[in-house]
Amino acid sequence: MEKQLIKNKEEKNKKSRIKSSTKFTIMAVVLIAIFCLALTPVTLQNDTYYTIKIGEHIVNEGIDMQDPFSWHEDLPYTYPHWLYDLLTYLIYNAFGMTGIYVTTCILSVILGLSIYTVNRKLCKNQLLSFLITIGVMYLIRGYIAARAQLVTFILFIWTIYFIEKFLETKKKRYAAGLIIIPILIANLHVAVFPFYFVLYLPYIAEYVIAVISESIIYRKSEVRRLKLKIKLLSKKPENSEKVEKLKEELKVLLEKIDKVKVKRTKELQNPYKLRLTKKDATKWLILIFIICLFTGLLTPIGNTPYTYLFKTMEGNTTQNINEHLPMTLANDTEVICTLILFLGIMIFTKVKIRLCDLFMIGGLCYLMLATRRQVTMFALMGSVILNRMLMELIKIYTKENIEDAVKKLTKVVGILIISVIMLGFSYYMAKDKFDDNFIDETTYPVQACDYIIENIDLGKARFYNEYNYGSYMLFRGIPVFIDSRADLYAPEFSGKKDDIFMDFINTSNIGEFYEDTFEKYDITHVITYKNSKMNMIITKTNDPKYKELYSDKYFVVYERLQNVEN
Repeated sequence: MEKQLIKNKEEKNKKSRIKSSTKFTIMAVVLIAIFCLALTPVTLQNDTYYTIKIGEHIVNEGIDMQDPFSWHEDLPYTYPHWLYDLLTYLIYNAFGMTGIYVTTCILSVILGLSIYTVNRKLCKNQLLSFLITIGVMYLIRGYIAARAQLVTFILFIWTIYFIEKFLETKKKRYAAGLIIIPILIANLHVAVFPFYFVLYLPYIAEYVIAVISESIIYRKSEVRRLKLKIKLLSKKPENSEKVEKLKEELKVLLEKIDKVKVKRTKELQNPYKLRLTKKDATKWLILIFIICLFTGLLTPIGNTPYTYLFKTMEGNTTQNINEHLPMTLANDTEVICTLILFLGIMIFTKVKIRLCDLFMIGGLCYLMLATRRQVTMFALMGSVILNRMLMELIKIYTKENIEDAVKKLTKVVGILIISVIMLGFSYYMAKDKFDDNFIDETTYPVQACDYIIENIDLGKARFYNEYNYGSYMLFRGIPVFIDSRADLYAPEFSGKKDDIFMDFINTSNIGEFYEDTFEKYDITHVITYKNSKMNMIITKTNDPKYKELYSDKYFVVYERLQNVEN
């Protein structure tokens, strides 16, 4: 009778936990979705405009590996995210700018829910997974946009999940997922194709170190040497005495190794700081890694997945584009706090960290400091590691059970408190976007482009324009000097002697006299911001070579007159 009562109580508690877990999951999903929607910008950014036009070009002309939008002749184009461009155009063609905004909202929500799901499944908790998801989405809010990177963020967080689950279970479905993902990346966003393989390295490095350490500690090479010597000497009867001595030596060695194994097993169960585990499934993970190296061939853009990043790093574009520059920690308070949290847990607590996690977080930290855009990868991949460490921290230093906390939070009062806090936070993040338009006329020359299309012969014009709004101009059908496809204008990709990208940088910074650049490229018209350095000089000097054709609050259009001396 007593046993039955205990059993009934356990079943009741189990049902109660399942009910609380379900309630919390529903609440978390809804609040994460709302928060992700609040973070999604209404205003489109420059890459989206050329993405639409490239997608349209692919539909009409196919992938011809040539740029059709600049007036520079014979510029080869690699179509680094052709599939994303195509899909974006199809959405735009069917639903307009609203369709692109809604799609971005959906992808943002999918990213947030993916972070939550992966964390919950790998770390076996809901509360921390929810809090960490909100933190990650807040940290990478500046990178949520209608760009191919939003899709690859989702693919990368699931890559970590598939790697971890494959090492745990060796199930084929996770291996299949790992092979499908790089195929998608090679067609959706080729620039990050090499980064996919970086995610494997911490796991492979831990396995290699474990194998080497086992070989040294257990003197495997010595054992193999003795066994081989015994085998060779046993072939001749006259070596029987030597064989016996070697067998005795081998026996003594194996006994020592057995003692070391016992001691080693205890040490591995309770290491000081680093957990070093040899997972046999890593051998198969290495095989998957090798197979995936060839997935870059499954794309219509040739060898671009293997050459794109190398050519980009070889040139000057990454040194002049803001998101590629090194991170200045003093300007990134959230990142500093995150790093302090990681270091504080690792240094000042009893929490232990897996060697592969240490490699992962260390490598991503280096990449983030070298290139600020990698804060996204640091946040996404680091979320699982931080979750795991916090779970262990709670177990060591408190008697609280996460499940008990979840149970309390799923009561009416708990749900109301969390909902009010998250809805308030979401409103705070969204309130500045309520009056935003899809196109920001302070950033993009909407009215100026209207004038150009109506009054200037685009077949003869050679416009000089600036980097940030070139994509909008080509979206409107105006051939451009440059746009935000920086690689297109670098000699590493164009194969030309002229470095169009650096000529723009030097001209816009007045490092080079603008008239020299215009003469070099035979510029006929100029469109520039009213507050640009170039326009200030033209205005102040009343340069007679420049006839003002159009002017509004933010932009000015000039005709560059020929045969006029300054």
